[in-house]
Amino acid sequence: MKPRLHCARLALFLCGCAAFLNLYATQSILQVFAAQFHISAKTAGWSITVTTLAVAMTAPFVSRLTRHFEQHIVISTAALLLAGPVLMTAYADSFAQVLVWRFVEGMLIPFVFASSVAYIGDRWRGGTVTEVTSLYVAGTVLGGLGGRFITGVVTEYVGWREAFEWLAVLSLMVGGFIQFLLPANRPRAQQVQAASSGVWRKPLLAAYAVGFCVLFSQVAAFTYAGLYLGLPPFNLGPAALGTLYMVFLLALVVIPIAGRLSKARPHVELLSVAAILGVCGAALTLVPSLWCIVVGLALSSTGVFLAQATANAFTTATAGADKAAAVGVYLTCYYLGGSCGAIVPALIWERWGWAGCVGLIIGFQVLTLLIALAGWKPLKPELIRVP
Repeated sequence: MKPRLHCARLALFLCGCAAFLNLYATQSILQVFAAQFHISAKTAGWSITVTTLAVAMTAPFVSRLTRHFEQHIVISTAALLLAGPVLMTAYADSFAQVLVWRFVEGMLIPFVFASSVAYIGDRWRGGTVTEVTSLYVAGTVLGGLGGRFITGVVTEYVGWREAFEWLAVLSLMVGGFIQFLLPANRPRAQQVQAASSGVWRKPLLAAYAVGFCVLFSQVAAFTYAGLYLGLPPFNLGPAALGTLYMVFLLALVVIPIAGRLSKARPHVELLSVAAILGVCGAALTLVPSLWCIVVGLALSSTGVFLAQATANAFTTATAGADKAAAVGVYLTCYYLGGSCGAIVPALIWERWGWAGCVGLIIGFQVLTLLIALAGWKPLKPELIRVP
């Protein structure tokens, strides 16, 4: 029993990697795309936006499309299929083709993300959901870091097309490990239901709003921090910007520990810690020193990932029989927030620069906490795990 449980947790960590390995892979090479395709950096940002929009559009339908298939098969198949559009991106002849293949990636990602979160909610109960979700989110941290880092470094020294070839190979490897390690879950015949009024209860509405604010903050911070650090006096290139995402390593360590320590605590307490980290980190990036900016981004990203883990756990723990449908709605709001986070700050960036973007990011992080305080009802921890 124990080895099987450990395999499931390792596989879910890899599911997080698979979901985020390609999602933000272009974030460190926006200037390269701008030069390659003779477009503005703002237009190049659509390589992120179309992917998150595709995720938001597809997520609500995942539970309906996959209800007749076992969760572990859906997850591993989608993870393997992701390699296809990633490889095709490497051979794109125009920016329009890049956007098409990035959109296809976004349509596949929810089958990994939504099914993984629902898998956790179906397999475990109570505080263990928070613990395992934190491990899954730690996987998304490593995946997001790996995608940005590989793309930035390989682009700098070889080329952006080769970078996407590397990502395609990695996607196949991760998908293969998931297929081998992830055990079948218990039958879902009585678990998966169509969305009902239960999906729109106040605590869940608050969770959806938190998800929107969380990814808005994350995408806004790292998209415009990359543009800011690419300008004088910093003048960082693609490799340096890709390396910048090593700050995610702090979250990779903190989040699983926090999930284990907080499994018997109300979700809103963990979100409060996340909000404090996010606000302090964002404020620190205003200091005109590269090291202060790096430390600030490390704290801010840790806060955002911690909030993401908490919101995911709260959604699955609160949804009851509507779990799969609630996760789909949550992901739609989450990725709509990411799409807005790539576009909305552009208006502020052009007038007030990085300082204006930081003010907007802090505002959304404070709003995240206020929404949770008003709408999240504390749940009594149930420490009984379903075998």
